[in-house]
Amino acid sequence: MQPYPFRSIWISDVHLGSKDCKAEFLLDFLQTINCEQLYLVGDLIDFWNLRKGGRWPTSHSRILKAVLTLARQGVRVTYIPGNHDEVARDYLGLRVGGIDIRPECEHLTADGRRFLVTHGDELDSAVQCGGWLVRVFGEWLYDVLLAVNRWTNALRRRLNYPYWSLANFLKQRLGRAAAYIARFETAAVREARHRGFDGVICGHIHKAELTEIEGIWYANDGDWVESCTALVEHPDGRLEILHWAAELAQRAARATRTTATPEPEAVS
Repeated sequence: MQPYPFRSIWISDVHLGSKDCKAEFLLDFLQTINCEQLYLVGDLIDFWNLRKGGRWPTSHSRILKAVLTLARQGVRVTYIPGNHDEVARDYLGLRVGGIDIRPECEHLTADGRRFLVTHGDELDSAVQCGGWLVRVFGEWLYDVLLAVNRWTNALRRRLNYPYWSLANFLKQRLGRAAAYIARFETAAVREARHRGFDGVICGHIHKAELTEIEGIWYANDGDWVESCTALVEHPDGRLEILHWAAELAQRAARATRTTATPEPEAVS
């Protein structure tokens, strides 16, 4: 299969070390794409979860290896630590394994737009949404929600159904969650405008989005715990949210149709 060619890619909120990390989806993504610039926009590793015991299967190490391989192959990799991997902020300004560790950075798209790239947790004080998922659902209920999400998708795999995010489904329908998200988006856009950017690219709230708000672009690359999404820039500067679970489902459907198509009979 030909690799997906992009100019730039943003991923965040992978939460390696968490049992809810969708490592196999991300591994497939990293092995399928081709890009010039890769941004890791925070919460790559969930040190909060690791301190509580966590888990680190082989697939999580393979993700780190895949990122380092991309850097060795010439992809410009920038790592912006988030709140769950804030220990990496002790190494800001360093270059490790070909990866630049930065507190934030600027990205210039191919069509000339300037974007502020930041994890987004610094906006918590502005919108009072620190640990916002826990605030919306409650810590115990959110853990149960993620567990139900795992069980639901284990059953869906057995029935050959594609991945589906229960947490994402509920967030779109709960007014309190929608209010948090709206306040976060407003604060991010306000910060970008104040600093003279054309837009902002972030993560943190596990809700992929690409929209223009009062003349400023707001882009959130989502996560690899619930939605399996990434933000990509095409060679012409166009931005797009990729839903990788849906992409895999479409790929499987195409493969099934190809296999089911009978070979034409030979004409004698």
